[in-house]
Amino acid sequence: MTLAFDEEGAREVERVYSTPDIVQQRAEVLGLLAPRPGERILDVGSGPGFLLESLAAAVGPEGTVHGIDPSPAMNALATRRVGALPVVTIAQGSAEALPYPDGDLDAVVSTQVYEYVADIPQAFAELRRVVRPGGRVLLLDTDWDSVVWHVADRARHARVMAAWEEHLVHPHLPATWARHLRTAGFRVTVQAAIPILNPRLDEDTYSALIARTIAGYVADRQGLSSEDGRAWLADVRGGDYFFSMNRFCVVAVPE
Repeated sequence: MTLAFDEEGAREVERVYSTPDIVQQRAEVLGLLAPRPGERILDVGSGPGFLLESLAAAVGPEGTVHGIDPSPAMNALATRRVGALPVVTIAQGSAEALPYPDGDLDAVVSTQVYEYVADIPQAFAELRRVVRPGGRVLLLDTDWDSVVWHVADRARHARVMAAWEEHLVHPHLPATWARHLRTAGFRVTVQAAIPILNPRLDEDTYSALIARTIAGYVADRQGLSSEDGRAWLADVRGGDYFFSMNRFCVVAVPE
C-alpha cells in the first residue's frame, strides 16, 4: 500500500526536497536541532541526503553523521550527494532496528519517516537505546487532516485524500507521538508546527509536485479511477489556487 521508493520514486522525492518549501523546512529543522561541532548525529530515513549534507557541515571534521534508509535507490542518491564526505556513513536499514550501539549518539533527527513505520513503540524504544543521556531526538511528520486545498468538488476531494492516506501507516501520528515518546523514556521539550503555504500555482512548490503523485496513486483505490485522479488534479490546479498544510515537529530528551 505504501509508495514505491524505487529509482524513479527516489528521483521524484529528490525533486520535491529541492523545492523552496522543503529547503525552508530543512532550515527550520536544523534550527530546532541545533547541531554542534563534534557531535554524532543519525538521520533516520535519510532519503536523498540533503539533511546529511547540512549536518556534515554543522558537525565538522570532528563529528560523525550517519544516514539510514530502507531504500537502496534513496541510498544511491545520498551516496552521490555526500558519499565523498569523510564524516558521513550511509546504511540500509529500518527505524525499528537501528544498527548502532547503546548510547552512541548525541542526536537523532527524522523527517517524514515515522508515519510510515509500523511498530512505533519498538521504533521509539530504539531511539531511546541509541541516544546518550543528555542527547536529543527531533521528529517531523504530517497530520494529513491539516491539509487545505481549494477545490470545486469537495466530495471527490475527500475521497481522494482518504485514498491517499492508504500510503501511510499513521496519517495522524503527531497527535499521539508525545505519549509514545514518554512511554519510551523521553521527556518532550518542544512541539512546533512548520507550515507549508502555496497561495498560487507554481510548478516549483511542494503542492504542485505532490498533487501529481497523489493523482497517480489514488487510481483504483476507494472506488476511484484514473480519470477521477486526473479530474481531481485539474480541479486543484484550476481557478483560485490555494494550498496549506502543517508539518509538526517534536523535540525530546531522555529521562
